[in-house]
Amino acid sequence: MAFASLLTLLDDISTTLDDVAVMTKIAAKKTAGIVGDDLAVNAEQVTGSASERELPIVFKVALGSLINKAILVPLALLISAVAPWLIAPMLIIGGLYLSFEGVEKVLDFFLHQSHKNNENQVVEFNEQARIKGAIRTDFVLSTEIIVIALGVISGSLLEKAMTLTIIAILMTVGVYGVVALIVKIDDIGLWLMKKPVAALRLVGQGFVSVMPYLMKSLTVIGTLAMLMVGGGILLHNGLAHFAHYLEYLQPPYFATLLSSFIVPIVLGFVAGLLLVGLWHLKEKVF
Repeated sequence: MAFASLLTLLDDISTTLDDVAVMTKIAAKKTAGIVGDDLAVNAEQVTGSASERELPIVFKVALGSLINKAILVPLALLISAVAPWLIAPMLIIGGLYLSFEGVEKVLDFFLHQSHKNNENQVVEFNEQARIKGAIRTDFVLSTEIIVIALGVISGSLLEKAMTLTIIAILMTVGVYGVVALIVKIDDIGLWLMKKPVAALRLVGQGFVSVMPYLMKSLTVIGTLAMLMVGGGILLHNGLAHFAHYLEYLQPPYFATLLSSFIVPIVLGFVAGLLLVGLWHLKEKVF
């Protein structure tokens, strides 16, 4: 009898693990687009530091990302069970924050506003501010990843919790592993250039040559991704009827272009611009 009970237990565990594996695969496919945006945004957030500080910054942001997800996974499960109506407002607040941050970056780029007091203090402040800003941005993007994943999985509470935990860990390790690789491409290139093999030296020279262009492109891609994700959240949660209408436009690739890229970026920029205006108005008034 005990042996039969053990076999039943092992069979239940095996079934649960199989279900979790299937749901993890489904959730990973559904969140792949957001993960790509997450990668672009975070790579842009942590670049531009001194070479010896790049990996420590990435590590601190990755640790903050894990803490974010450790908070978000149980919170998402609790809200979905107790007050599922809260999910959409939370996403909209996150979308507004991303739109605000994206427009701030655009305006800062064009207006070149800088407030520097002394060089050492500025470096320290910028690093700490960058880490905190990257963790805040990661919190919003992680929220959307967790909510989207939660929306496509089913099963018991345990299976949902296991699936979300696996997704959270895989996304964090994957995103920040690639970010760490991106920020060290130039160092890898310099290391390869010292090798005796001509082909390796050529590859190293290519890495070093492409790095400045990659960093510039990451700034643009990261800002656009921030606006696109922020506007996309607002579009699909606050303007769902309009988003649904876009899907019926012809030809299909034009509908996809509008609903996935153009409209979210424009909407994110407009919303962010309004928020930035209100923020500066508040500063002048008070």
